[in-house]
Parts: sequence; C-alpha cells; structure tokens
Amino acid sequence: ENIYLVGASHFRLLLGAETVGLVKECNDNSMRTFTYSSRKTFKDFADDNHNFLTMAECQYIIKHELENLRAKDEKIIPGYPQAKLYPGKSIVRRLLTSGILVQIFPLHDREALKKLRHSWYGRVKIGYQPLDEIRCYFGETIVLYFGFLEYFTFALIPMAVIGIPYYVFAWEDYDKYVMFATFNLLWSTVILEVWKRICAVMTYRWGTLLMKRQFEEPRPGFHGVLGINPVTGREEPVYSSIKRQIRIYLVSLPFVCLCLYFSLYVMMIYFDLEQWALDYHEENQSNFSSLMLFVPSIIYAVVIEIMNRIYRYAAEFLTSWENHRLESSYQNHLVLKVLVFNFLNCFASLFYIAFVLFDMKLLRQSLATLLITSQILNQFAESLLPYWLQKRQKRRMKKRMYSLKTDSDLSLVEQVDLEREMGTYSGTFDDYLELFLQFGYVSLFSCVYPLAAVFAVLNNITEIYSDALKMCRVYKRPFAEPTANIGVWQLAFETMSVISVVTNCILI
Repeated sequence: ENIYLVGASHFRLLLGAETVGLVKECNDNSMRTFTYSSRKTFKDFADDNHNFLTMAECQYIIKHELENLRAKDEKIIPGYPQAKLYPGKSIVRRLLTSGILVQIFPLHDREALKKLRHSWYGRVKIGYQPLDEIRCYFGETIVLYFGFLEYFTFALIPMAVIGIPYYVFAWEDYDKYVMFATFNLLWSTVILEVWKRICAVMTYRWGTLLMKRQFEEPRPGFHGVLGINPVTGREEPVYSSIKRQIRIYLVSLPFVCLCLYFSLYVMMIYFDLEQWALDYHEENQSNFSSLMLFVPSIIYAVVIEIMNRIYRYAAEFLTSWENHRLESSYQNHLVLKVLVFNFLNCFASLFYIAFVLFDMKLLRQSLATLLITSQILNQFAESLLPYWLQKRQKRRMKKRMYSLKTDSDLSLVEQVDLEREMGTYSGTFDDYLELFLQFGYVSLFSCVYPLAAVFAVLNNITEIYSDALKMCRVYKRPFAEPTANIGVWQLAFETMSVISVVTNCILI
C-alpha cells in the first residue's frame, strides 16, 4: 500500500489561514480576520514563530486545501473509470467514496500528546481541565464538549449538596420537597444561560465566535443527477426536494411513529412485571422478594439501552437514505429523530408513574434504577469495552503504542501502521446524547430522588477521565473543526429545561 504524507510550509499555512478566514488577536487586543498582508499587526506573530498557528488550525487548513482540490475538465480519475468526476467535484472526496483512498487522518504528535496526557489525565487532581491545550491539539469542536462536560459537572454540585440532606431527613415527607422542586426549575434554566456566556467568552478568545461561516459544500454521501447549482453556478449533483420530502413524511415519519408505539408497548410490559414483583413480595415477605422488586426496573433499563442503540443505527440509515445535501441538514434531522425516540423511551415510564399512577415511591425506585443502570452500561459500552477490545485484539499494536512514551525513534511508517489500526472517533454525538439524558433525569424528577445529582456528578468525573483516555489512546486523532458553540444541542438542552419547568410545577 502507498502512504502519502501531506504537510505545508509555514508560508503556505499562513496563506491558508487567510483563505479559511481564521480570526486572530491583534496587538491592540482586538480580534480580526487574519490576512497575510497585515500579518505584522497580529499578536505574537514573527516570521520564525511557527507556534503562531496551533496544530489544530494547521491540520484544519491542510484538510480544507485537500478537500478543495477540485476537478476542472477531468471526467474520471485516471486508471479508475468507475470514479466519475465533473467540474467542481472534490477529488479527495471522490477518492474516498470510490475506495481508492482507504484512510485519511492526522497523525498524533508524540511529544505534544505526551505533555497533554500528563496535564489532562496523567494524575488525579482536583482542578480544571487544560482546555487551551486540548483546543490547540484537538480543535474547538472537541474542546467545547469537554468544556461543557466540566461545566455541567460543576453546575450539578449545588443540586447534589442540597439533595443529600433531603435524602437523609425528608425521605417520606413529600411536602418538604416543594422547595427542592422550586430550586430545581430555577437551576435548570439558569445553568444553560450561564453556559451561553462562558461558551461565548471562550470562543471569542479562540477566534471562532467571529469566524465567518463558509458556504457549505454538499455532503460526500449526497447523490443525484448531474446539474447546475442555481446559487453557485457550479456543476454538481441535483436531487429533487419533493422526493426528499416524500421520503421524510411517507417513510421516515411512519417508521419513527412505529418505533415510538413499540417503545410504549415495552413500557406497559414493564408495568406488568412491576405488578407481578409487588404481588410476589406481598405473598412471601422475604429478603429475596424485596430484591425482586428492583429486578423489573433493571431489566427495563437494560432493554431501554439496547433499544436506543438499535434505533440509532436505523435513524442513521434513514437519514442517509433521505439524501440531504448539506451536513448541517443531515445532522439536524438525525438529532431530531434520535432525541424524540430517546426522550420517550427513557422518560415515558417516569411521566406515567408520576402523573397517571401518582406513585411517588415507585417513581423514586424507577428513577434511581434507570439512572444508575444507564450510567454503568454507558461507561462500559463507550469506554471500557473499546479499550479492552483494542487491547485484546491488537496486543502487538498496543505494545508498540505504549513504546511511544519512551521510544522517540519510532519510524514514520511504523507510526502510520500503528495509528491506522486504531479506532475511528465517530464524533461527539453520543457523548452529548448521554449528557442530555442525564440532564433529563436530574432536572425532571430529582426532587423525588434527590441523590440523582450525586450519581450524575460521580459519573461525570469518571467520564472526563475515561473520555480523555479514549481520545488520546484508543482512537485516531480526529480532524479539528472550528465551531462557535455546541450547536443544535444547545436547543435540545433548552427544550429539556422548558419541559422540566412544567414537570416541576405540576409536581409542586
């Protein structure tokens, strides 16, 4: 196999920074779009200062330049008649979709990664994550997830501190929970508004808040009849929006509704099991029968996790089949499908117990079981399992990976062979989804089970370390992507906050 190493000179990277519209700090402390002609006016700039651009910015520039190598008059890639080209088509994307280019990924910088690992998770400490260092190495999209995870963990601490005495002293007296529910609904609203400010401060300092959004290119998976884009005038695939709407409303929507119905059907089976366990306990009144009361909730929590993961694959297939032109449109439709199902699947039983059965004791038991079981399963599936599989299946590669710590003479070809065997990071979607569901468990019904925030804090502390380990040791280095916020997830969390306000008011 052929390996191609792509880099750029310092001069070429500076020109690329102007092309992509990077925003940097000037000597007068203002933030402006970088231009090569006025380079001397920017803070810390010097012709021999190769740290003016971060590693993440350099790889973003190189990726942008590669993806913008476009066909002019060529009809095919030479030697591969099946790989069709047309004017304006990204050559690298065609190489990838045709299977000619097998993998494309940025290599880890061994020295920088070693320093980052030490300051990030190399030692157990109470303190903030090195967000600026993470941003320089992995880019803004990754660091904003870790920043939000850290902020959310700190924001949960007041809920946890207040929840402990409520759990200890007001276990069965639910009138005393009115104050806790009131604090809960204020907390769920305020923390998201404070996060907006913190996020804006960070991204302004990093320059991505002011970065102009570029005209979006079609997704690599987008297909259609070759035509002329009426906006850009370029030749590219064209697909009827009417056909897409038919696929969405006549296939995707009925499928989602069918899945929601199936989820409610499984929920009713769970309540039948709960009734059976209760009857069994009343008949026997033993320690074993007391334990059996928790079995239906544990089984239901496991079934929920399995259904969520199966549905996720179906949602990805359907959203790809809908053939969205832009990546942002694809992500919005995928997030909407997944969130609607996950919300109903995870919280429908809690709403039913609270507002139909009015059984606060069962609500407390179900919430505790669902929350704790889902956290254990997620930690296992997202962190421990990938790490263990990689260690078991690629023992030889892992030994060489550990040698990176001490062996600075590892050849380039060996490093490429080593890293291409590592897993591919699929993005922050699953990580945000886990936090979204956790936010729901805490904000909706934690006044009934005040320890929910305590378990969430403990889970998030381990999540920070396990996700950091995963990024540095288990997965290939992902390409950096500039971003100004956490995107559609901000709206998702705000929607959950509105629902939690209504829920807490009804509980009060």
